Amino acid sequence: MSDAAPARCRIEIKGLRKTFTARGRDIVAVDDASFQIADGEFVALLGPSGCGKSTILNMVATLIEPSGGSILVDGMPVTFGRPTKQVGYVFQKDTLFPWRTVEDNIGYALELAGVPVAERRTRVAEAIHRAGLDGFAKFYPTSLSGGMRQRVSLMRTLITQPEILLMDEPFGALDTHTKLEMHSVLLGLWERARQTVLFVTHDLGEALTLADRVILMSARPGRIKDDFQVGFERPRDAVALRETPLYAEQFQRIWHSLGQEFAKGHAP
Repeated sequence: MSDAAPARCRIEIKGLRKTFTARGRDIVAVDDASFQIADGEFVALLGPSGCGKSTILNMVATLIEPSGGSILVDGMPVTFGRPTKQVGYVFQKDTLFPWRTVEDNIGYALELAGVPVAERRTRVAEAIHRAGLDGFAKFYPTSLSGGMRQRVSLMRTLITQPEILLMDEPFGALDTHTKLEMHSVLLGLWERARQTVLFVTHDLGEALTLADRVILMSARPGRIKDDFQVGFERPRDAVALRETPLYAEQFQRIWHSLGQEFAKGHAP
């Protein structure tokens, strides 16, 4: 029997609710959502479009104000409109500055923080190398592929060394091959730092490839329907993993429940 202490809770969501008003009527986007994420855990928040996944993520990021419930990060309530210093955010779109080069985009947050030039250059050069962007430091975003822009966007967040990483479908617009490539990049980067991650996706294959747990949301109003442990060892090969019997077994197990929510979303 192991005497190891349980990992500390980094994110705790209790009874979270969000209601929007549109055309004079209230629409419940998220209803009574509760879950916890432990230190170093990679959690995928999965569900059909419109179920409130990104709304939950943006409430954790303090970009949207909850209508009810609570969000604790490291035991402290988050405050709407006030970023939490140990939290980084990777957006759905790359949001790069087109007038800045790859190295200047990646180093932007360090520049704002007043990091000395020499240290900034060293950290940016290391980030470029880790992301497989050697030779592209002086390129502008318009000269890069979609996958390369997402690498730059990812490193712009990771270079600040966040302990908690929020990711909103960052690879959703990429083709299948490029998406798998980005999964390999992210897994490699994550293995080095083991940040606590909350990753929003509607792609079950992506969730299984990346996560330790898959939290499944219902169709709107978004509620927590199920919480699956993913039993794959780490480190992982993003491509080889999908060819294993265990992957097929896990996919089938979760797909049945997810498929029910997709059907609800398309019901008349």
